[in-house]
Amino acid sequence: MTPSPSRQSIRETAVPLALLAGDTLVTLAGLALGWWLRYASPFARYGIAVLDATFARYLPLLLVGVALLVGAFAQFGLYDSRLLLRRYQSLNAILKGAAFWLVAYLGVSLVLKFDPPISRLFVVEAFVCVVALLTAWRHLAYLALTRRALLGRLRRRAVLLGWNDDARALAAEIARDPAHPFALAGLVTGPGDAQALAAEAAAARPPVLGAVDDLAAILAREAPDLLIATRLDLPRAEIRAIVETCERAYVEWKIVPGAFDIFLSGLRLQTIGRVPVLGIEELTINRLFNRALKRAVDLVGGAVGLVVSTPLVLVFAVLIKRESPGGPVFFRQTRVGAGHRPFTLWKLRTMAPGADAHDDARQSTARGDPRLLRIGAWLRRWNLDELPQFWNILRGDMSLVGPRPERPHHVEQLAGAIPHYLPRHLVRPGLTGWAQVRGLRGESDLVLRVQHDIYYIENWSIWLDAQIILLTLVRWRDPNAY
Repeated sequence: MTPSPSRQSIRETAVPLALLAGDTLVTLAGLALGWWLRYASPFARYGIAVLDATFARYLPLLLVGVALLVGAFAQFGLYDSRLLLRRYQSLNAILKGAAFWLVAYLGVSLVLKFDPPISRLFVVEAFVCVVALLTAWRHLAYLALTRRALLGRLRRRAVLLGWNDDARALAAEIARDPAHPFALAGLVTGPGDAQALAAEAAAARPPVLGAVDDLAAILAREAPDLLIATRLDLPRAEIRAIVETCERAYVEWKIVPGAFDIFLSGLRLQTIGRVPVLGIEELTINRLFNRALKRAVDLVGGAVGLVVSTPLVLVFAVLIKRESPGGPVFFRQTRVGAGHRPFTLWKLRTMAPGADAHDDARQSTARGDPRLLRIGAWLRRWNLDELPQFWNILRGDMSLVGPRPERPHHVEQLAGAIPHYLPRHLVRPGLTGWAQVRGLRGESDLVLRVQHDIYYIENWSIWLDAQIILLTLVRWRDPNAY
């Protein structure tokens, strides 16, 4: 039995087409807004004059721009049904498609002559408008898609094969997010699973659907979209039979590579002679060109950030000295950076003088800490105490985006308590990061924070950095920072 045709058609066709139609209209609106800013708004006089650039004459160019933009979005997978409930990956595809359009449109305007000519200022303004409007529209669309009435038709039903630590972690990950793209239908047990299941309460695990010997009947009854095997210690003939059963039921077959705990996106299949070998290749973030690109973005962003923030820092310095004249304006502290090398991190002082002498007991500052200055609590809430770290970025100690740096003694403690903590130091620490924009700051779950840091390292792209920076600006006030 295959998955419900109505459910599959909604997920694979109806909703992607609806999003495509909405994206097309919003993209046209963004380009039209870009035209208005360039030619009809009060800011129009700041650009080079373009004669007869009326909306009617520009409309064909706007329609071509819409076609190119939507085509770029499709090329980057924005309408893949697997992204329907993944809003951050969708934003990533929007940024990639819009950036491709920006470069392509500017390049074409330099080579070909259009009538009316394409204003490069219009292209930049239209790019900003399209990204902003699409981000807002996709947020509203996500809220609609995750309503209970529609969510059940969009989630892919999954069945787990085997019960072990990997299965527990996967079940917990799916249960953690009410709008997760997967819905866990239940568990198929293999040899030896009964003992592990007996030790756990039924409410703490997925429902047991039956044994692997009855897999064909289970798939026919449950009609899942995919089966995820979390154990591969079965005889080869039995694994082959399981795969064939999934193929006959048109159910996807996936495995959890339990021999690898981290950097799964770096797994590559090689052959040594005629023998296939699965292993971790070089991480994308560590390739020479990507390191150079990330550093170039850091230098530009660090320089702009330092220039823009300097007047604010001067104002905050006066306020800090007024409330606490006995201490310095800046606070410096040793943190652990890339390659486990220590560096001096700079911040605006937010506590009473000498507060750091008793700062070793906790990994983060507690809510309502009596050592906090009034201005210091406000600066922390809006993350403005970290403005001096643009200097750390220019020095090369830090990056705009990366895992947050910790103090040396906390690194030693956390490395012994949290699995895979130390690989965070394969890259430069960041002013902001994937864990921070997902709300994991302050006294949040440290294990979950490390998992987000590892996800960032193994899935890095310049587009992911752009997405994190955009989310940081949107969510500048952090309720978990105190």
